[in-house]
Formats: sequence, structure tokens, C-alpha cells
Amino acid sequence: MEKLEEISFKLISNSGEARSLLFEALRDSREGNFEEAEKKINEAETSMLKAHESHFSLIQQEAAGDKIEISLLLMHAEDQLITTETLKSIVKEMILMNKKFSK
Repeated sequence: MEKLEEISFKLISNSGEARSLLFEALRDSREGNFEEAEKKINEAETSMLKAHESHFSLIQQEAAGDKIEISLLLMHAEDQLITTETLKSIVKEMILMNKKFSK
């Protein structure tokens, strides 16, 4: 079983990668590069899937009776995951607006 710190850092790393890709996608869409923006959204979603898999491993661990010790690092990791999920929804909407107004 992976250590809690390792899982937390995977969450932070994958969420951070996704967040960077989302901002790149937004910049691409602002410049009218919608195909490139879509590629980056897809890459971001792949990174988020990895983050969610790490998070789910913690849920499985606790469900199996192995108590998870809450730490500041884990709270930060979960915060990164949640905020990046929110950002993903907002960026997708903004890209749609950019497409609409570029016509």
C-alpha cells in the first residue's frame, strides 16, 4: 500500500499539471486555436483521472478498515483536486463563449 504522503503528492502533482493545461487551453481558445485548446482539455482530463485514481485509493483503503490520518498535506492535496475540478468546468464554459464570440 502506498504511503499517504506519496498519494498526497500524486494528487498535488496531477492536479497541478491539469490546472496548467487548463489555463493553456483557455489562452489557446482566446487566440482562436480551438483544436489545440481541446487537446489540452483532454490532456488535463487525463491528469485529473490520475488524480482521482490516487484519491480513490485512499477511499478504498479507509473502506477496508485502514484508518486514514488527516494531515495538512492531504487537506492541501484534496483542495487542489477540488479547485482544479471547478476550474475545469469554468474553463470549458469560457472556451464555449470564446467560440461563440469568434464567429
